[in-house]
Amino acid sequence: MPRDASDYYAVLGVPRTATQEEIKKAYKKIARENHPDRAGDKPEAAETYKQAGEAYETLSDPDKRRKYDEFGADYKRMPEGFGGGGFGGGGGGYGRGAGPIDLGDLFGQRGGTEQGFDFNDLFGGGFGGGSRRPRKGGDVKQSITVPFTVAARGGRHELTLQRNGEQQTLSIRIPAGLKDGKTIRLAGQGEQGEAGAGDLLVTVSVAPHPYFRREGDNVVLDLPITIAEATLGGKVDCPTLAGESVTLTVPPGTASGAKLRLRGQGFPKSGGGEGDQLAVIKIVPPKSLSDEQRSLVEQLAQTLTESPREGRW
Repeated sequence: MPRDASDYYAVLGVPRTATQEEIKKAYKKIARENHPDRAGDKPEAAETYKQAGEAYETLSDPDKRRKYDEFGADYKRMPEGFGGGGFGGGGGGYGRGAGPIDLGDLFGQRGGTEQGFDFNDLFGGGFGGGSRRPRKGGDVKQSITVPFTVAARGGRHELTLQRNGEQQTLSIRIPAGLKDGKTIRLAGQGEQGEAGAGDLLVTVSVAPHPYFRREGDNVVLDLPITIAEATLGGKVDCPTLAGESVTLTVPPGTASGAKLRLRGQGFPKSGGGEGDQLAVIKIVPPKSLSDEQRSLVEQLAQTLTESPREGRW
């Protein structure tokens, strides 16, 4: 049978005589078991987590707990100064000097909402409109930087922050394909308020990679090759985002700027599938030559009559 969310003691699973330490211990146990990092996206866990936070926020405060014990969850809709002294705080007020008035006894019942009776209905939504609605806790904003490969393939990232007056560490799930500057919203992980907790908004920056870069859903890197490999063709090793190297075939006569494509080795696409990895050819001439090597290059140059600039301008 589902718990009554308005019965804070039942939500935390403690008796009405529970001490503050017992209430705190019960709340921590429920929060730990139903935290999104452990329970995932289960709706029932999220609701239990929210209800426990609301219950603890009231029962951990002696003044709020006293009002709750007297009037139930409806105490939040009562105007300031109500309770513990009856209607009104000035001379001539009802119940002055006679102790607190229990409206449940006055109307032949205890608690404000039993048997279909609701004080909110009786007084038109909050005693003449003067009551303050309970507010949700504020949102918390944080920024993190994750490695390029984590943004590409997904993973977890640890975040330490100050929340509700305590230093806490959260493990945040980074979805695969996350773009730089995107914000991840963690519902119910912000500041605790009377009507539940706010959200945690985490803006993610992606750290640059030593040799990979992102272009749309594709990942790109410059692949250096020698003049001989470009002229004669050959086999060269190329790193991938997965951390493994693959062997690419360089066709004879490949020019700088040519792109060799590795399909499905890029970033996940929003519509399904993955982008590609593009290896951009960069021909790197030798920095120094021996006399023999220089002589051979000179002999080759004398036999090459075709100019790559012919017809360009």
